[in-house]
Amino acid sequence: MQKIGKKIGILLFIYLLCATSVQASYILVSMDKEQTNHLKAYGIAYMVLEQEVEVEWLLNYKGGSFLFQQARAFEEELIVRNVSYQVISDAQVVQIKRQIGAADANMDVIKLEVPPKIAVYSPKSKQPWDDAVTLVLTYAEIPYDLIFDEEVMDGKLSKYDWLHLHHEDFTGQYGKFYRHYSGQKWYQDQQAEFEGIAKKYGFAKVSQLKLAVVKKIKEYCIGGGFLFAMCSATDTYDIALAADGVDICHQVYDGDPYDPAANKKLNFDNTLAFKDFKVVLDPYEYEHANIDNSASTRVIAEENDYFKLFQFSAKWDPIPTMLTQNHTFNVKGFMGQTTAFNKNMIKSDVIIMGENKDLNEARYIHGTIGKGTWTFYGGHDPEDYRHYVHEPPTDLNLHPNSAGYRLILNNILFPAAKKKKRKT
Repeated sequence: MQKIGKKIGILLFIYLLCATSVQASYILVSMDKEQTNHLKAYGIAYMVLEQEVEVEWLLNYKGGSFLFQQARAFEEELIVRNVSYQVISDAQVVQIKRQIGAADANMDVIKLEVPPKIAVYSPKSKQPWDDAVTLVLTYAEIPYDLIFDEEVMDGKLSKYDWLHLHHEDFTGQYGKFYRHYSGQKWYQDQQAEFEGIAKKYGFAKVSQLKLAVVKKIKEYCIGGGFLFAMCSATDTYDIALAADGVDICHQVYDGDPYDPAANKKLNFDNTLAFKDFKVVLDPYEYEHANIDNSASTRVIAEENDYFKLFQFSAKWDPIPTMLTQNHTFNVKGFMGQTTAFNKNMIKSDVIIMGENKDLNEARYIHGTIGKGTWTFYGGHDPEDYRHYVHEPPTDLNLHPNSAGYRLILNNILFPAAKKKKRKT
């Protein structure tokens, strides 16, 4: 009965859509600097896809605009969410597509068909920091599920098209917060939680559990999943893979000493993005490896901290083009436990999509593995330059046109261009 009701609802919606499209039949949501709310515009595109209506992503046309059939329900939602738009005619659509299709135009049309099912990897216990991805998903009104180690170990990743990893430490060192926070209750609760999950799955150490999780996520990508990671989840993911079979954890984390020859035993053939790095074995140093251009090595004032997005060929390189859609090519930098990636440590087959040449660092990188892809984005919160433990979350009502947050949402919609329609 529930499925029948859903089908009737869809048919009614299509009827109303057709009934309201007699004259001007398309809605254009421009994504250039004139857009009133870039972030909520992505939520509109997702909502349209949920109604089984196709969205066309106009790459490099007015900042990566969205085009879809006109419906009164869509217009009402655009108004409620304060997203600017135009209702245009069939003739105007033909003219726009003719402009996009010109041989000398670095533009293209990508059809989005099915809204991706999204999972965010996060502990069940409350953490003393926010997550930029869950913040922007909530603000844009895009649904997601929270999952953690148990769901990954139980094989539930296959339910999802897109997986996000944020401020996580896959090396089993609890974020290397030991020096400053090991005496605080939140740290001790998190350690107990992780150790309990490790024991449940037969692992003697949290580092062994996290390695198993990392491997399952890698299998998920090889099978066609889309992985997006920020902050410390980027470099610690690859560190865990490189250190498979090597103990890099001090005894304050797992009760026994690390291997003093650990850095000579790392296997970079296992990693997705990084090579030739050295792990930081000192438990009192708030750094995992020399992959990160950390605060101690980055000499730049906040007001000068920007990174530049690359411009790709929309017709020949649609994936990096989708992932870099924006209304500006210069994006404000922001710090994190992992802020940026030393370009000397990046593998040659990795696509660098955003960089600061003066600092020899990449901020936004992408690659493929098997049938899937991964994207790493340095930093913690695009609108909070230095986000400290226990600080309140960013209010995105104050940043509706954030270029840094747009890069996250590009990744959300990207799988919709690749996924075939699911059977219900």
